[in-house]
Amino acid sequence: MSILNKSSGPRNPRRPAKPISPQPVQNSAPAHGSISPARSAAFTILDRVATTSAHSDDLLHGPGMSALSQADRNLATTLVLGVLRWQIALDASMQPLLQRPDLALPTPVATALRMGAFQLQHLDRIPAHAALSESVELARAAGHGHAAGMVNAILRKLTRQEPSKPKLYETTAVFSERLAHPEWLVARWVRHYGRTAALALCAYNQQEPHPGTLFPESAASEPPLPHLDDGSRLVAELAAASHPAPHRIWDCCAAPGGKTLILAHRRLDAEILATDANPRRLQSLATRLQPAAPHVSALEADATQLPASEGFFDLILCDVPCSGTGTLSRNPEIKHRLQPSDLARQATRQHQILAAALTRLAPGGSLLYSTCSLEPEENEQVVAAVLAATSGITNPSLEPILHQLSAAGTLAASAPPTLLRNGQLRTIPGVNFQGDGFFAALLRRA
Repeated sequence: MSILNKSSGPRNPRRPAKPISPQPVQNSAPAHGSISPARSAAFTILDRVATTSAHSDDLLHGPGMSALSQADRNLATTLVLGVLRWQIALDASMQPLLQRPDLALPTPVATALRMGAFQLQHLDRIPAHAALSESVELARAAGHGHAAGMVNAILRKLTRQEPSKPKLYETTAVFSERLAHPEWLVARWVRHYGRTAALALCAYNQQEPHPGTLFPESAASEPPLPHLDDGSRLVAELAAASHPAPHRIWDCCAAPGGKTLILAHRRLDAEILATDANPRRLQSLATRLQPAAPHVSALEADATQLPASEGFFDLILCDVPCSGTGTLSRNPEIKHRLQPSDLARQATRQHQILAAALTRLAPGGSLLYSTCSLEPEENEQVVAAVLAATSGITNPSLEPILHQLSAAGTLAASAPPTLLRNGQLRTIPGVNFQGDGFFAALLRRA
């Protein structure tokens, strides 16, 4: 249930693609003395996320935020991520209070209402009068003065509402709304992972990302490793350990480069090729890699069209673009952009990338296929389809590599066997893992 027309927002769920570069935060509303800098910045970012394909983390780390004080940056970040995480539940609480619940609100008005409702319902230290009055002023300053009275009335009604009582049993529709997730997506998780796991997953996504505990602190003698979520780090470590002595490595969808750096640190004697089809992202990757990894070369190339002159590779990391449903804790806008039809589109592209990458795998070589998606269409089904159509490829279990990483001290403790399903990695946030949701499968050529 949404107070904003669903067709008014962007339809680009692919978190890894980052289709536009972050721009300075310039308020879409005129400056107004009664609006705090933090709320003004948060309003602008939320408006851009709702009306463009911009990503919240890019904008929250953009040039405009640096002009704010640390306290204002903290509040703006809390407001942006909080509204995006709780938007579905916020809309559901306000929809019955509208005089015309069937009439979609303009984006700036909906954004002002959501910001006010989030502060009233989730931030105990924010005075109700400040949340209410500044939300009214945000709508007015954005050119919707006619809606100021309505914003004021709706938020005042929210302050008088009694907290809802917990129910003994909740249907999927009820708990998906309470935990602010699309019902169609939660229903899938219930089907694939069970109701208890789906509840835990939704609850995890509503929290700030977990700092991670799977990897110990790096030894002083070890080169500094990039800061990654434990899920991303685990995929990179599995890839690096999946071949005993690779001479040539290909990271075929490499940007933004964190996993590439892990490969570079772990395989100092290997020649590593990092490719990406997006020139802007590739340039950012190349800047990040040099001079930290001089044995890595960057090449602009679609993973399905790598030049024949590049030859074959002993180890390939195939971390493909995906829906990103395993990263909703840190990328909550995905919930509002993803549609069921997007999964089939993603799977088609993933199948093409994996099939093409396997043609460049040398005899005896290893390929790790991975996504940050929880959806079987993008994971197990892609691997099964490619295996069925490709000869000479096996799908060994990742369990021995997990044990190897534990024995070497790379993992802080023996990785729990629940991370594996049929020998393939499957991390489920809040269920068997405190980090992003990832899938990974190992493929080898005879």
